[in-house]
Amino acid sequence: MTIPYSIIIPARYASTRLPGKPLLKIKGKPLIQQVYEQARLSDARAIYIATDDERVRKSAKKFNANVVMTSDKHESGTDRLAEVIEKEFIAHDEIIVNVQGDEYGLPNILIEQVAELLHAHPDAKVATLCEPIEKEEDYLNPNIVKVVKDKQNRALYFSRSPIPHNRDDGLLKQCFRHIGLYAYRAGYLSQFTKMPISALEKNEKLEQLRVLENGDRIIIDVARAKSGIGIDTKEDLALVIKQV
Repeated sequence: MTIPYSIIIPARYASTRLPGKPLLKIKGKPLIQQVYEQARLSDARAIYIATDDERVRKSAKKFNANVVMTSDKHESGTDRLAEVIEKEFIAHDEIIVNVQGDEYGLPNILIEQVAELLHAHPDAKVATLCEPIEKEEDYLNPNIVKVVKDKQNRALYFSRSPIPHNRDDGLLKQCFRHIGLYAYRAGYLSQFTKMPISALEKNEKLEQLRVLENGDRIIIDVARAKSGIGIDTKEDLALVIKQV
C-alpha cells in the first residue's frame, strides 16, 4: 500500500567537522544532489531541501529541487524541518520523513518503510529504524548509537553506551544500531521543537531522547535493507569515494 508522505532533507553548509559538506563532490555530483536523487526513487509526493545557505540553494536549483530557505539560528535539522512545515503550510496529519542531507546511498525502500511504520501505528509520535550490531567494536563505539526496544517494537532507550550490557556470550545478537531516519506527523514535529531540551538528551547528545523523556512513543523496526553511509568526516568521505 502506498501512503501519502513528504520528505524534507535538511542541508546545513557550516558543518563543524566537515564544512561545506552538502556541496562536496561524489562521482561528479554534490552530496546533496546524490541524496536528493536517491530520495526521488521513493513514493514521496513532495521533496523539500531545507537550507540556510545561498550556495546550497543555488546548487539545488541546478538540479530542479524544491528549496526552502530557513534560519541560520537553528540548533538542529529538526528545527529546520519545523520551519519548512510552517512556511509550506503542510497539514498537521501529513507524514514527514526526515532524510539526512549527508546520508549517502540511503535505499528508498527504507524511506517507504519508516513512513508506512508510522502510518500503521497511530499511537506513536515518531517512527524510526535499526539494524543488528554484528561487530564488538561497533557495540563499544560511542559514535554508533544503540537502541533497546520492547516486544511491541517500542523504543525504550537510545544511548552511545553499549546497551544492553553484554554479561554473557552471545548477547550481542540482541544489540541494535539506530539508523537516523525518522518519520513524524507534521503537527507533532512542530510541538516537539517547542519542548525544552531534556536532561537525557543533553547528556547523550541524542535528540530522540526528548521524545521518550516527555512520555511520547517511538515505534522502531529492523530495516529491510542495509542503510546508507553517513558522511560526517573526511574519513567517511574518503571511504565513500573509494567504494564508488
